[in-house]
Amino acid sequence: MNDPTSNVSPHQNAGGSTGAGAAVTEVDASTDTVWVEQTSWLDRVPRSVSMLAVFAVFIAFWELLTRSGLVSPIILPTPWETLQDLIFVGKNLIARDYMLGALWITILEVIYGFALAIAIGFSLGVIVGETAFGERAIMPYLVAIDTMPKVAFAPLFVAWLGFDISSKVALAAFIATFPIVVGTAAGLHAADENARMLFKTMGATRWQTLWKMKLPTGLPHLFTGLKIGAVGVMAGAITGEFLGGGKGFGELIRVAASQLNTPRVFSLILYLSLVGLALFAFVVWVQRRFVFWHKDRVVGGEQ
Repeated sequence: MNDPTSNVSPHQNAGGSTGAGAAVTEVDASTDTVWVEQTSWLDRVPRSVSMLAVFAVFIAFWELLTRSGLVSPIILPTPWETLQDLIFVGKNLIARDYMLGALWITILEVIYGFALAIAIGFSLGVIVGETAFGERAIMPYLVAIDTMPKVAFAPLFVAWLGFDISSKVALAAFIATFPIVVGTAAGLHAADENARMLFKTMGATRWQTLWKMKLPTGLPHLFTGLKIGAVGVMAGAITGEFLGGGKGFGELIRVAASQLNTPRVFSLILYLSLVGLALFAFVVWVQRRFVFWHKDRVVGGEQ
């Protein structure tokens, strides 16, 4: 009697086994390609809890350092002394006493300097990013100027513009301009080559390509430069007040340091840091409104 299995050809057996094996392989491949990213327990801690923990550790280390006697209290005050002076300065600001006027002068220097840096930096960035002349002839000079010690220019700005607010605004803009130039130029160069060819094929002019394609694409780079400039503009304004006089918070810090009133120096610096944080947060807020499609997880927080 014939074996029923003998009617099945070897090719059919091979094909059937191959098909089953392929099905198994596909199932195995589908199960093996599932990847789960392992995150550390530190990454799962809420941001507010992490910030409070770091702050508590910093204060504890500060208190331990002052109690150990390794550092003179004239050089490093205790956290409690600094807190008391912070309250004193805060009451002075709320009462609209002389410190409020000094703070307002510094804020004006920062705002004017940052606005001037944006105007100059954006203009130079477009020239550097859009023209070969700007990249070859202007950019090397900008890099050379940026490598110079900017503090050394403070006496020059004072000699040129006087002891009023103009010299501080100029120094603040001088420090904050270069990051904006680099960010603008890098953003213009970040445009996709296919998008460039598409605009060229559609007959777009150079201005239309810049305004409708290159600038929107380069906004993340531009705002990166603005964030760096927002940090540097405060340093420029305060440096100008240190070396060129004035009536801002920098002058109050200089006077307090000459009197060895370190708690006052610490408290004034902390209030200035709040102004700098406010400016930085404003830039981040503007970025989130206009560049909502781009996630920035490194600088400025997660969007």
